[in-house]
Amino acid sequence: MQKTYPKGHKKLLNAWAFYDWANSVYSLVIASAVFPIYYSAISKNAFETGNVPDAIQGMNNETIIIITTAIAFLIVSIISPILSGVADYSGKKKRFLQFFCYLGGTCSIGLAFFSFDYLWISLAVYLLALVGFWGSLVFYNSYLPDVAFPEQQDKVSAHGFTMGYIGSVILLIICLILIQGGFFESEKLPTQISFVLVGVWWIGFAQYTYSYLPMGTRKDRSDVKNIFTNGFLELQKIWKQLGENRQMKRYLAAFFIYSMAVQTVMLVATYFGTEEVEWGEGGATTGLIISILLIQLVAIVGAYVASSLSRKHGNINVLIGINIIWATVCVYGYFVTTPMQFYITAGFVGFVMGSIQSLSRSTYSKMIPEGSLDTASFFSFFDVAEKIGIVIGMFLFAVVGEITGSMRGSILFLVVFFVIGILLLLRVPKLKTLAVSSSTD
Repeated sequence: MQKTYPKGHKKLLNAWAFYDWANSVYSLVIASAVFPIYYSAISKNAFETGNVPDAIQGMNNETIIIITTAIAFLIVSIISPILSGVADYSGKKKRFLQFFCYLGGTCSIGLAFFSFDYLWISLAVYLLALVGFWGSLVFYNSYLPDVAFPEQQDKVSAHGFTMGYIGSVILLIICLILIQGGFFESEKLPTQISFVLVGVWWIGFAQYTYSYLPMGTRKDRSDVKNIFTNGFLELQKIWKQLGENRQMKRYLAAFFIYSMAVQTVMLVATYFGTEEVEWGEGGATTGLIISILLIQLVAIVGAYVASSLSRKHGNINVLIGINIIWATVCVYGYFVTTPMQFYITAGFVGFVMGSIQSLSRSTYSKMIPEGSLDTASFFSFFDVAEKIGIVIGMFLFAVVGEITGSMRGSILFLVVFFVIGILLLLRVPKLKTLAVSSSTD
């Protein structure tokens, strides 16, 4: 029988944070590094041999996976409010967390069999893996106020981030050794084993989390007619409140636009590297994985630098500066052809990626009315806006890529969103509260 620990207990907090160690391997190994390289290789071969369905004849090989990713995020943006409502009122939070974890982990293993011979099934598995990952995060994040007191939450959340970073990097290095070690005669087998390792790692290590987390607290729902629609009602309530908060409304408009471009760059960076960079005889795999590791390392530095600068110059001013750097990176990316140029781009992407993510969230947090009881709903609104932005950004990236015949044109097109984001940020009232140091920076 599972032993229960009181809120704030060290073992309970460590168990919660350990889920980051378990699931972050998906976001790094599959979403960012190994799978994009694998997909690019097999998709090129399929298009060269004509082994593709008639419906996608004439399309760029990367457009297919980009559109599938956009559809997956559209699904996530729709179900997130539903999941939030269920998490708050069902009392069975752990069961939902486990369901999406097992869905994502099992489908990650299923990616080992990804093939253009049965493309639609393969794409469905890829889509479900993504939905499983992001769906589980809804419940995982909602556990934080259940297991930690307010004064513990910042530290515990940071601990989870650190655990996730360490665990995912360790597995990525293991995968790189397998892929480059020459241990197998088949070129595909090491990569396929990597996908299996992701699923086993994710599901296996998550068991430690499940052994400590409570089932969930069933909240009073006497005033809630339907827990499945309550999340949407909460979003509607926040939307109405925005009409009375000019600062937050203008900031969210800016965030929606520039985040659209930021998230798109992060999701397509590896695909761009496989398609547009001349890696030479050594191949792209090692170079791209090194680039991903570089981005992860520099992103942490970027987050701390942004926090320090925001104390001196204010959040909005720093965000404007970061968007200018992002726009410059996209212009430079249009001309990238060599591995060294790609490494330089990856370094800058990592720096501004970490800084813009951490600062965007903390800036929004500071704009939430003090003493508000709807902080979860405010952030649910923030997350849904981000996911819808990803959907639009990915679709536009794919359309421009099809029109121009190259991902370079799509990368350059993203500059428009950064410029618009800068102009919108200039319209955000710069209240003194945004320049004050905060633990959420």
